[in-house]
Amino acid sequence: MVEPEPILRAASILVVDDDLFALNLLDELITGFSGSHVAACDSAEEAIAWCRDHTPDVVVTDYQMPGIDGLQFLTHLRSQETTREVPVMMVTALDDREIRRRALDLGANDFLSKPLDAAEVKARLRNMILVRQAQQLLANQTRELGCQVRLATSRLAGREQEIVLRLCRAAEFRDWESGEHLVRAAHYARIIARELGLTAGDQELIFLATPMHDVGKIGIPDHILLKPSRLDDSEFAFMKQHTVIGHRILGGSEAELLQIAAEIALSHHERFDGAGYPNGIRGEAIPRFGRIVAIADVFDALLSHRPYKMPWSVDAAVALVREGAGTQFDPACVTAFNRGLSEILTVVEQFKDTGPSGLAFAPTPMLGVSDSTRSPRIEIQEGRHGLVLK
Repeated sequence: MVEPEPILRAASILVVDDDLFALNLLDELITGFSGSHVAACDSAEEAIAWCRDHTPDVVVTDYQMPGIDGLQFLTHLRSQETTREVPVMMVTALDDREIRRRALDLGANDFLSKPLDAAEVKARLRNMILVRQAQQLLANQTRELGCQVRLATSRLAGREQEIVLRLCRAAEFRDWESGEHLVRAAHYARIIARELGLTAGDQELIFLATPMHDVGKIGIPDHILLKPSRLDDSEFAFMKQHTVIGHRILGGSEAELLQIAAEIALSHHERFDGAGYPNGIRGEAIPRFGRIVAIADVFDALLSHRPYKMPWSVDAAVALVREGAGTQFDPACVTAFNRGLSEILTVVEQFKDTGPSGLAFAPTPMLGVSDSTRSPRIEIQEGRHGLVLK
């Protein structure tokens, strides 16, 4: 089967030659060739100035020119983003083998020999225009493929975030007493992550994963989860299992967001001194995201009203976090908390509890949850190691 002849489209061709006779000859030979437009310059300096405002499809340049010669001009073209891939034909004498070798090393694509032959000029120019068309077609296909990949990635991320919303909504069925806790904790965690120097991607991950930190409370019996008074030791022991249950719910997924959420669910009640739960790990053995969310969770729980406690003052809650550096909390995370404190307090004001309003976990521009989000109850009571979250 015979391949169809490629369609030669109109092109912008830059011709550079200090010999006005040669310049006019090239202009005459090329002008009108397949509708092409010619820009003629009698020096490399003039051509460089022209390229600041235009991008040619093909460059035809002489080698021997006063001032900036053809090789220097070629070096300049290959150093610029807009002309790095533009096909370049260099005009040289037929026996200038060393010049041709150097030109090839610098990125020349083809050569024209003096004296110029009309048929050769048009044939080689045709090939260069086709090369440029192929470059542009490939670039367009690459951009289109990139758009498709970004769209597919965005849709996948949207599905993962929908899982977050649905899991948190499931938790709402169990307990509606903690208002905007999920929203605020997610914002606090992102601020702390940013102040720690985490990447923008990791900041977004912790922002989206934090609302799932207590999803394991779905598996805690009502008589424990909803108890309005202090839990006894056996009830507290059962309550601590919400970290393990949450990890089982979220773990095993290939989705990075759910992997991070599972890690946070399991580790956000661990203490830096090893006195936390469920595994009693200490220091940097605790996953970094878990160490961050530990502060976000405690700080917001202290500020929140519960049936079994009044909210703490901001000063008292901040003091507890600071005093917990090195014992309950990672000192580096506490330092990051201090650096971001003014912004954290803005979040406190922005997402104040508004009272029970039923299930209203709907997307918003900031977090993907509404102003009336309900989250699982967190109980704070005095334990052997100071304040513990349950």
